[in-house]
Amino acid sequence: MTKIGLSASRRAFLGLGAAGLAVATLGLPAKAARIATKARIVIIGAGAAGTALVNHLVARLEGAQITIVDARAEHLYQPGLSLVAAGLKPASYTLSQTTDWLPEGITLVAEHAAAIDPIAKTVATTGGQSLSYDFLVVAPGLVLDHDAIEGFSLDMVGQNGIGALYAGPQYAAKTWEAASRFTEEGGIGLFTRPATEMKCAGAPIKHTFLIEDIASRGTAAGKYEIHYAAPQQALFSVPIVHEKLRMLFETRGIAPHYGRTLKSVDAGAKRATFVETKVDPATKVETKVDVEMPYDYLHVIPPQRAPEVIRQSGLSWADKWTDQGWVEVDMKTLRHLRYPEIFALGDVAGVPKGKTAASVKWMVPVVLDHLVAAIEGREGTAVYNGYTSCPMITRVGRAMLVEFDYNNNLVPSFPGIIAPLEELWISWLMKEVALKATYNAMLRGKA
Repeated sequence: MTKIGLSASRRAFLGLGAAGLAVATLGLPAKAARIATKARIVIIGAGAAGTALVNHLVARLEGAQITIVDARAEHLYQPGLSLVAAGLKPASYTLSQTTDWLPEGITLVAEHAAAIDPIAKTVATTGGQSLSYDFLVVAPGLVLDHDAIEGFSLDMVGQNGIGALYAGPQYAAKTWEAASRFTEEGGIGLFTRPATEMKCAGAPIKHTFLIEDIASRGTAAGKYEIHYAAPQQALFSVPIVHEKLRMLFETRGIAPHYGRTLKSVDAGAKRATFVETKVDPATKVETKVDVEMPYDYLHVIPPQRAPEVIRQSGLSWADKWTDQGWVEVDMKTLRHLRYPEIFALGDVAGVPKGKTAASVKWMVPVVLDHLVAAIEGREGTAVYNGYTSCPMITRVGRAMLVEFDYNNNLVPSFPGIIAPLEELWISWLMKEVALKATYNAMLRGKA
């Protein structure tokens, strides 16, 4: 175990910068009174969700024993990966030290969680520790199931025209190596997304738009075609956004292929095999056939699931997402339906929306409210409405700021100022510049 001290806090503060501080302090509620408690709180995961929550908890609770469990030495700014994979940022842009964001006065266990016993209220770690808790927050993120795609492995990224930006900073950089050759030489670009729930469901389309835009400006202009293959029957889950994207695809000559799930890759032949699902409109009977598609550049996004420790813990939904293992929580409170002392945050939460960093900003105050209320012996009142944000990049220098809720309603943060379905420079600026400052402020519990 490591006790987090003042030096990490100071390093984090010095890294905030004037822009982040300005964003962070806008619209903050009045400071709540600190609550004296001896509650033992364990948080699994020091990503965006776990780190933001632990900073809020330290500010609200006096005397709590707070432990955060995560073996990752580096914190990953995941929204930056799409910029790295388009050659717009270096890989280092997405990386910092985990301890730089954690407050003093908590305990960091730099190990992975190995098992959760919700009956005994303990968490076992890979180093053999057993951590007892009164309250548990699971925020470990998700895992990428690359093995589910036959013939594919991460060592292929950057070679033979294959990209996979989700796999991490170095793979996002290698993705650009492959994509940049396509933008110079042209050919067939093939972009995919998985059938499972996924983090930032707009990212596959962002990458498609960016690479097409870059190719159109250089030596590949007029010498390429772009195909987008997805298992779903729409480009986006929000119908009005799907329609806007469909029109943009049509205008830019991007061919969508619905109902196609990537099954395997033959890197030598540069061919990808998809399982295509067709539905008879009269009988509604589904048939599945294999379809091969050639490529010169292929972008792979694998199926995504809850980590094994979650899937083996008994915390997952039993009647939905059974192949993915998302945590069974109330969609409004993010509190576990069978174990009220357990909450889920971020990607691992089994709710219909919310697998974005922007969602975490809205989820954390809800969990904080209900956890503090439970400590005080009362009921919380905060509600998560499914807020999800996607700065949908459509070109270098243009984006749409798409924000929506559980009911697929558009919920713009700047009504009358930023139109959510218009390609604007200001929306691009928010993604390329302001978003990271806001994210950093969120990590510190300041936004």
